[in-house]
This record gives sequence, structure tokens and C-alpha cells, in this order.
Amino acid sequence: MRSYKIEGIIIKRKDFRELDRILTVFTKTNGRIQVKAPGVRKITSRRSSHIELLNLCALTLYKSSRSILPMVTEAESLEEFLPIKNNLPKVGFAYYICELIDRLCPENQENKKAFFLFKDTLYRLASDHKDVHDDTNIIENFEDEFLANLGFLPKMHRIKDKQAFIEDILEKKLRTKRMLPLFL
Repeated sequence: MRSYKIEGIIIKRKDFRELDRILTVFTKTNGRIQVKAPGVRKITSRRSSHIELLNLCALTLYKSSRSILPMVTEAESLEEFLPIKNNLPKVGFAYYICELIDRLCPENQENKKAFFLFKDTLYRLASDHKDVHDDTNIIENFEDEFLANLGFLPKMHRIKDKQAFIEDILEKKLRTKRMLPLFL
């Protein structure tokens, strides 16, 4: 089957050549995948608004024998999470979650629990609460459940220095975690 549909959340994007983008999408059925979105940087592209960061979207992909990456042929936004995108601290938290997923989830490996946890966390962040401490609690709950889901922690286990623990797993510093105070 060369054409297929997926539902996923855009967690990363990178400009490629003059008019294309390489997207990292966290999907329900395929886990974290990379896809090529040809021509989306054109002003007249109808797909560009649907494949913005943090959008939950339905994508139709085409797998060609000539290309390594599947190509986006159609895109439709299912949820744009505008309350997050209109609030700078929430944007910082959402980017942090995206970085965790991008770095900790293996490519092309289905993880429905992590997908639904990510989706629910974005809905909770987008809810209408004003306190940054509520957002911090949402992120801490996400970290705990996500690490337990991936097998790095037993369920209901708390760690004092979670950032150091995650950075030890990654063997790299987290970029967005260090920058979060600038968003607040």
C-alpha cells in the first residue's frame, strides 16, 4: 500500500531545500516518524497552516520507492491548541514535552499510551486555568507517567531531581528545560 492515513501531532519541523519541510510527527499507530512535506513553504500552499507545530492533524502520506521519507499529500488540522499558542509560558511547557518525546521515543515504534498521554496533556495545558503552578503540575504528572510508560521508572515513583535523571538517560542536556524560566 503506497498511500495511507495517519493521525499525529507535529512535534518538530525543519526547513529542507527551498520549499519543503521535514516534519517529525508523533502518531497513534506508528510512534515518532519523519515525513517530508513538499512545497509547504510556498505562499500558496494549502497544507502549510495544517502542519504547524503542536497541531493534531490527519495526514495522508505517500510512500515512494525513490524516497526514504513518506511524503505528505494531504493534511487536515483536527486540533490547533490555540490557547497554548497564545500563551508564552504554555508554549514553553509544550515545547519541553515535544523535546522529551522527540528524544526518548524510538522512531517507528508504536506507543499508543504515550500518544494519548501527550494528547491529554496538551488538552489540559490548553484548558482555561490561569496559574502557572497548575501548568507545572500538569508537566510533572506528564513526566512521571511518560517515564513510567517507557519503562524508566516504576509507577507512582517520585524522583527529587527529575531533570538530572532525564539528562542521564539522554546523555545530553535538555535545551527547553533550561529555557523555561525565560518563558515564565
